[in-house]
Amino acid sequence: MQLAKYSMGIGDRFGRQGKAQLSAFVAAAREGVAVSPVWNKSNREHRLIGTSPAQVRLEADAAAKALGWTEPYYVDADHVGLATIGPFIAPSDFFTLDVADFIGQSAPGAEVSAFAKRMSRYGGRLEVPGIEGGLLLSEADILGAAERYLGAVREAGAIYRRILETKAEDSFVVEVSMDETALPQTPAELLVILAALAEEEVPARTIAPKFPGRFNKGVDYVGDIAAFEENFDRELCVVAFAEREFGLPAGLKLSVHSGSDKFSLYGPMARAIARRGAGLHLKTAGTTWLEELIGLAESEGGALELVKGIYREAYGRIDELAAPYAEVIDIDRPALPSPAEFSLWGGRRVAGAIRHEGGFDPNVRQLLHVSFKVAAERGDAYLDALDRCEDRVSGNVAANLLERHIRPLFLGRGRS
Repeated sequence: MQLAKYSMGIGDRFGRQGKAQLSAFVAAAREGVAVSPVWNKSNREHRLIGTSPAQVRLEADAAAKALGWTEPYYVDADHVGLATIGPFIAPSDFFTLDVADFIGQSAPGAEVSAFAKRMSRYGGRLEVPGIEGGLLLSEADILGAAERYLGAVREAGAIYRRILETKAEDSFVVEVSMDETALPQTPAELLVILAALAEEEVPARTIAPKFPGRFNKGVDYVGDIAAFEENFDRELCVVAFAEREFGLPAGLKLSVHSGSDKFSLYGPMARAIARRGAGLHLKTAGTTWLEELIGLAESEGGALELVKGIYREAYGRIDELAAPYAEVIDIDRPALPSPAEFSLWGGRRVAGAIRHEGGFDPNVRQLLHVSFKVAAERGDAYLDALDRCEDRVSGNVAANLLERHIRPLFLGRGRS
């Protein structure tokens, strides 16, 4: 199965915004750029909300039918491993193999040594088109990367072969994710990882490395933007080289996880992919849920009170809600408005605190980002509110994807 040059992961926590999300891709196509939507939802999100992978397939298919979308679209088994993949296999045609937990768990020493020996011909100064001066790889670099990443690649192979027990090898897309780890991979380490994936016969079409800087959920990038752009450009060159050198699938591309709202990076990434003629996968995830809250707040009345109630409970349960996301959020707790203060705000101010515009509060946004469990516990009260406020909610969902993400990144227009 091929994957378009540009693709975008669009998580939808509650499964109500499929048509609104897809409308942004329809609009982008009218403006001249083809971006494939990939509906993604992780096992953790299913567990917290009480949904199933099959429901994501139903949502995606229904949205495509309703909007007459005949271009490719995908349903992603997001961040799956051997322990969680079972229910995802039948409804999914995109699999994000998450092996970050296996980084540093070395493969047997003999395997590591043998792999490092096979890679030794790439040692020294390796000429990689686009990288001025080439890529420097010492024997120690190669051995260190093999020790750190070979076990994770072997795990990716095991997950891939598990999928092959049920699905034909050309019927799904494979992404390998190594982003949820403490240390970023260097371009040289990425080359070693891709070589190992080729040896393991994992036909990755996208690779999600850990980039330098902070990719916190739902807020802009924190880090040296110029350094990121240089690193990103070099990794684009490594991916293109590895595709040809190791016989990986045509169109192999980088995947940027936690890509929601990384506004300061969209310009640099857009320049880099244009310069290299490269593709890109951007995974957004939780921004749709936040746009639902914005739409409810703007609707005033009972919908606004529902948002305030979610905030009040989330504030009191912050330790529980933040724990699974500790590595990807930075909430300044003393700076959070108290529930009493928040309860006095009007709909415009609440929406403004969540939205990346005037009155924006990154602490409020991050707390609410991880608080979808609270909304799920409201059951029909939350879902019924979405139905009552559908026009305002869906308008926010579509505009967020098109204006804040697709246009600046893939069309080179708008916010960047």
